[in-house]
Amino acid sequence: MLSKEEVQHIAGLARIGVDEKDLEKFATDLSAVLDWIEELKEVDVSGVEPTAHITGMQNRLREDKMSEFENKAEIINLFPDKKDNFGKVKSIL
Repeated sequence: MLSKEEVQHIAGLARIGVDEKDLEKFATDLSAVLDWIEELKEVDVSGVEPTAHITGMQNRLREDKMSEFENKAEIINLFPDKKDNFGKVKSIL
């Protein structure tokens, strides 16, 4: 079982505050989780493929190709300020 000092250390790493009265409960709960993880390590998964998701869907990728935008002039006309056929915006720096 985890000690109170270990629970305080873990809480510090997680940047959460833990009251002194809750240390015993968290020590018990965290120890139970760690014990369960140890049980899972005993399971034989040698024939199981890693799974990212269960739907079986593959990424649908499209070819990355450049195309001209049809309404470029109309968009430029919407800008209040223009320079060299581009919309002009305020400087950030």
